[in-house]
Amino acid sequence: MAPVSSTFDCTDPSDRAGAIDAAVRAVQAGQLIVMPTDTLYGLGADAFDRDAVAALLAAKGRGRSMPVPVLVGSWDTLEGLVNWVPQRVRSLLEAFWPGGLTLIVEHAPALQWDLGDTRGTVAVRMPLHPVALNVLSRTGPMAVSSANISGRTPAENVTDAEDQFGEEVAVYLDAGPIRAGVASTIVDVTGEVPRVVRVGAVPLEELRSVLPDIAG
Repeated sequence: MAPVSSTFDCTDPSDRAGAIDAAVRAVQAGQLIVMPTDTLYGLGADAFDRDAVAALLAAKGRGRSMPVPVLVGSWDTLEGLVNWVPQRVRSLLEAFWPGGLTLIVEHAPALQWDLGDTRGTVAVRMPLHPVALNVLSRTGPMAVSSANISGRTPAENVTDAEDQFGEEVAVYLDAGPIRAGVASTIVDVTGEVPRVVRVGAVPLEELRSVLPDIAG
């Protein structure tokens, strides 16, 4: 039997609980979902399910050389993914999480996941969107990339995502248009001096108001 996708309206609070339940079941079953974040719609899978992450990369037409970022639902979750969190990283978390800041950190070597060729690092973010946070609070860390096939425009609404992925995705969570429409800012905190890899939702001047020595 061919797989069937389901789309759920999360703009109606009375329907949201059932939508979240369906998304969580899909993730736990190793399937792909599309969910809203505060920057763009994301294509997501269980970060610890190697087959699901491989399916995510295949759906995007993306190789292992471009590892999948991870979304978390709380600061505490980050503590479980790294060996320790230095003060400069805590300062960024306090200022910009949840929000449009992705941090590249060294992940704990014992983690049993395969996000691609990460070389011991992982890009992590806590999104500022109630639907995403509700899902993440129940699934734990998810591998999430922008909901688009590589080379095509990232989805700012569910229809865009459905047009690109069709039934490769089990559950689509529709929370209306994502008005930010801007990818997250990425900062690499694995070195002595934090370094901006990509400027996006969080401007460089705001980062420097927290860490004046951050390299642009």
